Amino acid sequence: MRFQYEGAGEVNGTVRKKNAFTRWLIVALAIPAMLSFGGCASRWGLTAEEYFAIGMAYFEIAQNSTSNREHYFREAERWLERARAKDRTMAASAYNLGRLHFEAGRFTEAAERFESILVLDPENVLALRAAAYTRIRSGEIEKAEKLYERFLALVPESADDGYNHALVLFAMSRYEDAEQVLRRNEFALIENADFLLLLARAQSRQDRPEAIDSYADWLTQNPQDTAAARVRFEFAEVLEKRELYARALEEFRLAHEALSATAVNPSGAEVRFAISRVLFLADPGNAEGMAELKGAVEDGFRDFDAIEGLLDYETISEDDKDEIRAIVEEGRRVAEPAEPAPTPADDAFADMVEELFGDENDEKADDDDGRE
Repeated sequence: MRFQYEGAGEVNGTVRKKNAFTRWLIVALAIPAMLSFGGCASRWGLTAEEYFAIGMAYFEIAQNSTSNREHYFREAERWLERARAKDRTMAASAYNLGRLHFEAGRFTEAAERFESILVLDPENVLALRAAAYTRIRSGEIEKAEKLYERFLALVPESADDGYNHALVLFAMSRYEDAEQVLRRNEFALIENADFLLLLARAQSRQDRPEAIDSYADWLTQNPQDTAAARVRFEFAEVLEKRELYARALEEFRLAHEALSATAVNPSGAEVRFAISRVLFLADPGNAEGMAELKGAVEDGFRDFDAIEGLLDYETISEDDKDEIRAIVEEGRRVAEPAEPAPTPADDAFADMVEELFGDENDEKADDDDGRE
């Protein structure tokens, strides 16, 4: 979900609606006049609304400018701060200051501006929504979760914000709560691929069998999605965990076919290792398991701890275990950093030390000879 700048005007009930002509009239007339007269603005005693209009004009310029954006943002902030100081109850100024900081990437400051509105108006849904989303962007997910909970208590039908709330809960490892939030939006679960995928992942993290149906539904509805290979890999892991090896093997193979050569999450090597793992479990006599394992290593699979973990499988023959041990030993040997070769400068220094001070063993031998 993108940040919706709703209520760009008053957020305490009345939304300002300025058409393009009015905004650019302010830009063309009001600002040049202020810049021309300089300090006269304070003598004129402008109203909060006038300060606000000038600040929003600068804000508009900043949003549409390809140069001097920071300058225009600073000017917008200056005039909006004056509007807010002139009338402390003017929530629109605080809201748009929050927008300004958000646009500039100062997310913590933006959230604080939005939350300052909530001190006077705790049920201001625009400020709640903006603050919650901005706290996500600042990485403060616990604060975001509490704000979304307050927002959705007032606007429970907001599917987009319900998804964001579930996403925050998922990030906090509160998978059951995330699932409950998603299920309040049954229509979105049918129509929105993101909802369904998050539901499948939340169910998978809870080890719920329903995850199988959720993943299968997503793949049926979105077979050409760019994330399909990744989702199919996750689905296969769920099937493997449920010991549905034939279906898991099929999905792993389809995932491998769908991956691009440069894919990294998962990589082709990861998928080939997963295929070998399932074959060792479900069809240990099949030589394809060892072939896939060797192919995974050749393709760049370097998790030798995971490969070594195959030795715990009772289904694997001793001959195959010997091959696995050899693969692990060779892989770790190659992965070890080589001893740095001595440089010519090192050799020259060693020769100089020996020439000046002699060899310690030679000196000790000379002392022994003297005692004899």
